Amino acid sequence: MNNKEWKRWIFWFSFAVASIIVYKTIDSVSTIFNAIAGFLNLLMPFFLATLLAYILYMPSKKIEDKFSRSKRGFLKKHRRGFSVLVVYIIVVLIIFISFNFLIPTIITSVKDLLKNLPEYYNSRLEYFSNINDESFFAKLNVKHYANELKKTDIVDNIMNEAIKYINIDNMASYIKGIINATTVIFDIFVTIIVSIYILLERSDIKSFLKNLSKALFDEKTNNKISKYYRKTNGIFFTYITSQVLDAFIVGIITTVAMLILKVKYAVLLGFIIGLFNIIPYFGAIFGIIISIIITIITGGIFQAIWMAVVVIILQQIDANIINPKILGSSLNLSPILVIFAVTIGGTYFGPLGMFLAVPIVAFIKLVLEDFIEMKNSANINNND
Repeated sequence: MNNKEWKRWIFWFSFAVASIIVYKTIDSVSTIFNAIAGFLNLLMPFFLATLLAYILYMPSKKIEDKFSRSKRGFLKKHRRGFSVLVVYIIVVLIIFISFNFLIPTIITSVKDLLKNLPEYYNSRLEYFSNINDESFFAKLNVKHYANELKKTDIVDNIMNEAIKYINIDNMASYIKGIINATTVIFDIFVTIIVSIYILLERSDIKSFLKNLSKALFDEKTNNKISKYYRKTNGIFFTYITSQVLDAFIVGIITTVAMLILKVKYAVLLGFIIGLFNIIPYFGAIFGIIISIIITIITGGIFQAIWMAVVVIILQQIDANIINPKILGSSLNLSPILVIFAVTIGGTYFGPLGMFLAVPIVAFIKLVLEDFIEMKNSANINNND
């Protein structure tokens, strides 16, 4: 075998081996993705623990600062441990109050709403089918549509099916079964324990990451990393805490307003509006629409109009006074960017994406502004 034939044989052999490797890689893509998904699922408690510690960091730090000024030596010496303990006691109390007062009220409201939904529906149909021919709603042909709906039982069947499947008692048993699952209990346990250790050893963790950054990068790059870390931390922490606090405030004031207006299921509707208010722009709209629909069904069109007017006024007060006071000017994003971020985040990552998209875009904007400023400065220096 001459040299030319030998090279040709090596080429075709290498080509065949490469083809087999590519085929096997493509054929086992699902296996690879399953392995990656399993690994990420394994890390989920640690990710959740980091997120929990991140949320509780500022309250813990504030309490630790209070303990550091204490005249009692033992309390001052163990201030970090006591601060973490106090924070988790507060978290447990909030969970206890929620599960004993708020959540039972919401569950009772949902059960009552689902139970009486057909009756509410038929009552509204009866109302609209008997309205005066000279009224505003008659001119919109509402009476005709109401009479047509009365002739069919499609909507009733849909409601009955929905009530059958969306059964709170069944959901409670499902949740109980999930909570009793060993893996979930273990994950929750790991999440809590790891989050406690992160809070207790946060100085050592920060020091390690700082030294690692110094070892890997030069001084200029390291300074940039430190700068972006501080700014990013400020953006995310301010945004998350302010949105949660703002949602809590909005939920309370809308609940009180609805109770004054004697809107049925006021606590449930206030909870829905407060929860949706976490998502910028779209959340408030969805929350109000859901509340209007439920109020039309349970209390009539005029009560729904009054409720909508009051809630929209409260939302405007929140958007222009309360939220800016809580959030401040740390994000400094235009409404167009916020809407764009929420849309993209919601499309690809669901509700969590809608919530976290805003601070992520704020960080990207910060990096781009620094890049543009650096390039402009370099161009000016080159022209000089």
